[in-house]
Amino acid sequence: MNIKILGSGCKNCKKLESNVKDALQQLNMSAEVEKVEDFKTIAAYGVLQTPGLVVDEKMISSGKVLDVDKLKEVLQK
Repeated sequence: MNIKILGSGCKNCKKLESNVKDALQQLNMSAEVEKVEDFKTIAAYGVLQTPGLVVDEKMISSGKVLDVDKLKEVLQK
């Protein structure tokens, strides 16, 4: 599984990354978590507002910080 956090490194981007790592740990799952800060790459995903979350090249959310429980739901699918 490949997870990308799209954003400039702002507070919300860091919180989303932390929540993703917490969800993975609680689920006892492993994944490659990648931070993408290049604006051209972020725009290519269609993200107008950060943070964005991409799981296995599928856009999951943008413009909000998903909580750990919601992330666990998403990652188990």
